[in-house]
Amino acid sequence: MRKSLTALALCFAVAGLAAPAHAQLTGTLQKIKDSGAITVGHRESSVPFSYLDANQKPIGYAMDLCAKVVDAIKAELKLPSLQVNYQPVTSQNRIPLMQNGTIDLECGSTTNSVARQQQVGFSVAYFVTSVRLAVRKDSGVKDIGDLDGKPVVTTTGTTSDQLIKMNEKGKTIDVRNIYGKDHADSFLMVESGRAAAFVMDDILLAGLIASSKNPAGFDIVGPSLRDEPYAVMMRKDDAPFKALVDKTLTGLMKSGEAEKLYTKWFMNPIPPRNVNLNFPMSAAVKAAFQHPTDKGVE
Repeated sequence: MRKSLTALALCFAVAGLAAPAHAQLTGTLQKIKDSGAITVGHRESSVPFSYLDANQKPIGYAMDLCAKVVDAIKAELKLPSLQVNYQPVTSQNRIPLMQNGTIDLECGSTTNSVARQQQVGFSVAYFVTSVRLAVRKDSGVKDIGDLDGKPVVTTTGTTSDQLIKMNEKGKTIDVRNIYGKDHADSFLMVESGRAAAFVMDDILLAGLIASSKNPAGFDIVGPSLRDEPYAVMMRKDDAPFKALVDKTLTGLMKSGEAEKLYTKWFMNPIPPRNVNLNFPMSAAVKAAFQHPTDKGVE
């Protein structure tokens, strides 16, 4: 009888030791485990990071990186058949959709800024961009000083909107800010002559120009208004989930897999029109791969 009681006590003890490990599953990981699904937020025209192919399927550099993250989540939760849902987001609604639980990861071209860190969380950076101007070659615009009195488009909800306003202060220029609902809409305003320039991240501008009807008719001009790190967006203060995302991305950078994905999307023809952005990895991106960081831009 005593041996039976001892054995029973041992069973309870083992169960007690196992319980805390299960209890550590919280936040987004618990949400995914309970629902058996993860929802990935994506953009529709952020070439080559996150955009729609000819079949309206979200593809891109950021989407490939996030697919690796999803694989890591499946392994961590032991859910090989985890359902992966995709939710299109815009510059304007991506943060609210993260905060209200509609999406669990946002994989696109979102800048990690100190201001945004008050609302959401970010992974280590997987790209660093420079904010510049896209113009028509026949516009005569070569720098920000050439924009005085002219309409300048930015995409609603982006940091580029803030930057153009900051650069107006203290200068002898007065631009008329207009807004596109997404990057494709903003570029169309320049293409059609409704705006003199589109202020946006240089790589996104390069993607839009390469995909346009007349790539030779556009230039990216002016000095960098600011360098900005792109990162996977997630809910704020979810340390276990962030640790898994960061570990996955850092592993891809250290192994060389992230560089291969970069070559695939930035240095080779990409769908749907098989255009080549021919955008070599910058010193800032190389540094981000060598020394991964989640530091946000001020």
